[in-house]
Amino acid sequence: MASTLTLIKSLLSAKGIKTIVLMLYHVFFFMTLLFCIFLIFYGRRHSITVTTLTSAGNIGEDGILSCTFEPDIKLADIVIQWLKEGVMGLVHEFKEGKDVLSNQDEMFRGRTAVFSDQVIVGNASLRLKNVQLTDAGTYKCYIITSKGKGNANLEYKTGAFSIPEVNVDYNASSESLRCEAPRWFPQPTVVWASQVDQGANFSDVSNTSFELNSENVTMKVVSVLYNVTINNTYSCMIENSIAKATGDIKVTDSEIKRRSHLQLLNSKASLCVSAYSAINWVLLPLCFYLILK
Repeated sequence: MASTLTLIKSLLSAKGIKTIVLMLYHVFFFMTLLFCIFLIFYGRRHSITVTTLTSAGNIGEDGILSCTFEPDIKLADIVIQWLKEGVMGLVHEFKEGKDVLSNQDEMFRGRTAVFSDQVIVGNASLRLKNVQLTDAGTYKCYIITSKGKGNANLEYKTGAFSIPEVNVDYNASSESLRCEAPRWFPQPTVVWASQVDQGANFSDVSNTSFELNSENVTMKVVSVLYNVTINNTYSCMIENSIAKATGDIKVTDSEIKRRSHLQLLNSKASLCVSAYSAINWVLLPLCFYLILK
């Protein structure tokens, strides 16, 4: 008992407190050194950057689900897995330099492919054939390489969109323009605009109709603008939640000029970097300081 009290008194003395602090410092130094080794040899090796691009698929056509990652010259070590939320099987798998489709979900059978000649440079994008309305959803691009692993999500929207064609409607009783686009879904809005009468509302002098196509999903869009004037440029703008398309026409006494373009909406990139990488850059300077000290 006396020896225990003596030990406690010695520890509580100035010299004892200094000894305790020194012991704690060495324990902290040793633990920090182990953590630094973990970061250098484990954390860095197990983190890669994966980037996806939210995009839209046109029903009945081929689509691309974009995904890139840090390149790796060791093709045999690269594994690409595409997964879809709510689907049991894989969308697609590529490893050891070839497609592995034994675990592929039935709904994607025969419809997927990666750009195998571009995998080595970091392209994990997926080509999806004959896009269906049901292909919409959240996908994950999961990558494993000799450097580590990473993943990023992608929101894939599906619908129908097409470029409109604007022509002079010679069948109408007055000078009219006819705007037609063969395939749209969901149902879009149609707005007419004029270069001369900017800001004018043409809803009272136009008529728009939607005709369901044979597959009972997409629709043909037809809009007629009445009482047009010569030497003016008119624009037929069709837009839904996925795309916006514009058809321009200029009619003069001597010629007709046309121009059209289509823009996909709400495309954005998703970047995912493993937390290990961020921790490394913050703590590695401290690690080297403690080691050198």
